[in-house]
Amino acid sequence: MHVRLADEAYSLGGARAADTYLDSAKLLDVARRAGADAVHPGYGFLSENAAFAQAVIDAGLVWIGPPPAAIESLGDKVSARHIAQRAGAPLVAGTPDPVSGPAEVHAFAAEHGLPVAIKAAFGGGGRGLKVARTDDEIDELFESAVREAVAAFGRGECFVERYLDRPRHVETQCLADQHGTVVVVSTRDCSLQRRHQKLVEEAPAPFVTAEQHDELVRASIAIMREAGYVGAGTCEFLLAADGTISFLEVNTRLQVEHPVSEEVSGIDLVREQLRVAAGEPLGYDSVPTRGHSIEFRLNGEDPAAGFLPAPGRISTLRFPSGPGVRVDSGVVEGDTVSGAFDSMIAKLIVTGADRRQAIERARRALSELEVVGIPTVVPFHRAVLHTEEFAPADPAQPFTVHTRWIETEFADRLATLVPAAPRATADDEDDEPDALERVVVEVGGKRLEVVLPAALAGGRTGPRGRAALPTARRPVRRAAAAKPGGTTLTSPMQGTIVKVAVAEGSQVAEGDLVVVLEAMKMEQPLLAHRAGTVTALSAGVGSSVSAGTAICEIVG
Repeated sequence: MHVRLADEAYSLGGARAADTYLDSAKLLDVARRAGADAVHPGYGFLSENAAFAQAVIDAGLVWIGPPPAAIESLGDKVSARHIAQRAGAPLVAGTPDPVSGPAEVHAFAAEHGLPVAIKAAFGGGGRGLKVARTDDEIDELFESAVREAVAAFGRGECFVERYLDRPRHVETQCLADQHGTVVVVSTRDCSLQRRHQKLVEEAPAPFVTAEQHDELVRASIAIMREAGYVGAGTCEFLLAADGTISFLEVNTRLQVEHPVSEEVSGIDLVREQLRVAAGEPLGYDSVPTRGHSIEFRLNGEDPAAGFLPAPGRISTLRFPSGPGVRVDSGVVEGDTVSGAFDSMIAKLIVTGADRRQAIERARRALSELEVVGIPTVVPFHRAVLHTEEFAPADPAQPFTVHTRWIETEFADRLATLVPAAPRATADDEDDEPDALERVVVEVGGKRLEVVLPAALAGGRTGPRGRAALPTARRPVRRAAAAKPGGTTLTSPMQGTIVKVAVAEGSQVAEGDLVVVLEAMKMEQPLLAHRAGTVTALSAGVGSSVSAGTAICEIVG
């Protein structure tokens, strides 16, 4: 989508994050070739990389983000804890510095108790975050956290914190100009998560007392001032069941969920980023909010299979519209969702006069949303809006969701969710003899898009000129990767093998780790479905596999 909307587009080459959006030299070269005078970091990839921010500035470009020093101090989660401590923000117990290995994690757990969170010091968005609930799993989870952190952020340092069970995730959207003004635009609640990554966010954070709200605002402003922050940023906190607030981290960029803050404040946060980067004062020291807004991330994941990534081609895409409905999309009908990058394809933002109206509008909007070709989380969103935990019949009754609610209390319902729409087949589409087809060509590393008659382009098109490639109808994929009673262990998804935990002839018990797969920047362990001896092992680190690919046989 971004390529189609851009006036100019340049190829970065490569097919992995490390070869594209994490390659600062390539990005700066494109900026030079395009004649750009500023760089907006967006979110993800190098958006929280202080070295890249400094490189942009050194290249004579304007960096539309916080100062590199603030990114460095707050992006390092250990340093951020020190800043929060000096600012008087509430904190949970944690290591003062990154740990050198699993032994230090064991020592911390022995002192403070389990569970513990192993967290990437330079990470965010749930990547490089693992929760150890037993001593036995610490070593493996530490290695996994390091691998995820390196793959997503280029650095693998990790620290450890005491993990709070069943907390809510609340945060503040902050803005700071170059003249010393710091404001909190709104609070948000982002408690509906899977694998520590947000699925649903809303503003303002509901069911927060006035005292809790004031503490969130006070602590956030103090942290931003202590860090010398400029630009848009988010202070994240955990809100325990007993009402205790604990600082989590600062995201030194615009968040995925920033639209809900825009909707309730009337402030265009990207515009404010540009104004701040240009040296303009904010011109206000407080922001009144109105209404209630909820964002639903539309990810290419299969909720009935434990939210496994589900890359593939989108054959049909129809978004809802109407009062209070906004869609921010990164794809169009006919696009292919890659397994090499994040699974989010769009965001549905619904706003109402209050939370109850926002939920009612969201139910309607989600019922109108249609995605065919890949599994998505839409069935999950529809189901959540009809639970008493998230949407109680009595609007005065607080919701009871927390950051692990999906895993601990909704998991049994996931398997019953049906796909939002079936996968498309070639038979679903009729040829249009006069259809046009978009063709992307690359000349000197610069992408150009031309529109040709389908026959001239050499492609077969279906309705609305989209490519109509035959797509086999596939059953819903499950986390279990073998037929009942079968000996073959197969991959449940498309991905890359990043670890092989067994060898030919190894003895395994049911539930033992066999390999670790990576897809859409997240790791997925693949466990033995039965006890026995490993034979016909075809997996190797770095190998790419598709859903259904045989990994090994487990016999005996």
